[in-house]
Amino acid sequence: MRGYFGIGVEGISKTMNVGNLFRTGHAFGASFAFTVDATYERTEGQKSDTSKSGGHMPFYSFPDADHLMLPEGCRLVGVELLENASELPSFRHPQQAAYVLGPERGELSPQMIARCDHVIQIPMAFCVNVGIAGAIVMYDRLISLGRFAPRPIGEGGPTEDLPDHQFGGRFSRKERERMADFEDTPPEVYNK
Repeated sequence: MRGYFGIGVEGISKTMNVGNLFRTGHAFGASFAFTVDATYERTEGQKSDTSKSGGHMPFYSFPDADHLMLPEGCRLVGVELLENASELPSFRHPQQAAYVLGPERGELSPQMIARCDHVIQIPMAFCVNVGIAGAIVMYDRLISLGRFAPRPIGEGGPTEDLPDHQFGGRFSRKERERMADFEDTPPEVYNK
């Protein structure tokens, strides 16, 4: 899968939920994990984070939404049941993303919502545990950005093999420079 993602929480207080979310993030290939304004003791969280994700991916802790720092180009995606949020099945995940989930018995702060590039919601009748919600979002990212054989029309597993990856040809330095110049050209110029 191309790109990267991070998974985090804001204002959460149940350490076991955070540990579970970070373990799931590690399983789905998260590049980093973070908390914002959260009560999270990593040693306690490892009781549910049995993969010890902190030894496999960076962990960051921020005091509030204003201090949250993400890599350049990384889009912040809030996961929250809001009226104007995009529904997850209709959302195109950014190639570089950080997903942030809200606290138990609460929601993302207005400051965090303001920081988000996108806000998505899982279409369901009521809220689920933060670990479950995070797993659903990460799974959706995997199936929409991953490389899998197409789903069959009928029941069962895939009926078609995954097509082989097509590699591009070799480029000389001059060809690469010419292609770089071309990429900066507005579409209306080269579409004529």
